[in-house]
Amino acid sequence: MITDDHVKLLNIASDEDIEILKSKALKINIVLKQLMDAMNLKLVDFKIEFGKTETGQILLADEISPDTCRIWDKATNANFDKDVYRITLDH
Repeated sequence: MITDDHVKLLNIASDEDIEILKSKALKINIVLKQLMDAMNLKLVDFKIEFGKTETGQILLADEISPDTCRIWDKATNANFDKDVYRITLDH
């Protein structure tokens, strides 16, 4: 994990960029959580990647899919993420 301090020390992003990234990540979390709640699923965690356009606009730069999320059934804690399919395909 990289902290805000690491980002600043490595000159990866400005304070303003960090706040934009946090805001976008929280909005994505809210949308995904609401979607999963509606299907009685639990969003355990997810990975997102951001990028900057040539004009400096910060955008979500990668997919949001079962490959980037861990999703469990709320009632049984059964996994619905990519690992379930990998295990099935491996046997």
